[in-house]
Amino acid sequence: MRKPDALTALAALAQDNRLDIFRLLIEAGRNGMSAGAVADALDLAPNALTFHFDRLRDGGLVTVRREGRSMIYAARYETMNALIAYLTENCCGGRPEQCLPAKRESSPRKARKPQRTLIAEAAS
Repeated sequence: MRKPDALTALAALAQDNRLDIFRLLIEAGRNGMSAGAVADALDLAPNALTFHFDRLRDGGLVTVRREGRSMIYAARYETMNALIAYLTENCCGGRPEQCLPAKRESSPRKARKPQRTLIAEAAS
């Protein structure tokens, strides 16, 4: 990944709702989720999502496809992994074992429906 691409991706993630959307799409897997399911899961107004999805697409972090009347958004794992690799390529002075992620603490996130419901909604 080139530095300008990394900056664009990081800028796309540097907003509260967009970071939540991206993390939700990562959880949803390669099949992605409909825009409506994302709006419901994060309690966001559907009309506000278009702007956020466009920024994430500009950053190369999500794709979109049409299924019937629904727009299905999915995370681009290859971009996410390239960004992580770019950020950590010279990690810890050549001692990558020191760069392992710390044990994750629960992060405060907006109340969401259980994941099973999200996946079922995304499939419909």
